[in-house]
Amino acid sequence: MTDHLRITGPMLANPRCGAKTRSGKACRAPAVNGEIRCRMHGGPNGAPGENRNARKHRMFTLEAIAERKRMQALPREALRVLGEME
Repeated sequence: MTDHLRITGPMLANPRCGAKTRSGKACRAPAVNGEIRCRMHGGPNGAPGENRNARKHRMFTLEAIAERKRMQALPREALRVLGEME
């Protein structure tokens, strides 16, 4: 039977990625050898440039974010107008 700490020990000893996640917390992935970022945040051949992932799914483009903000503002605006009518 193998010791779990012996298997994960070297990985846990590696420096961590210095990037921030969308939630604002630090990325917990290990950095790529010789780099300060993990493979997802810009290690060699890491995160694609020009935010291509945002364009692929259309969820995090500037236009999509602006549209969601406008949609979230509609109920507030409706409540404000109703409050003025009273």
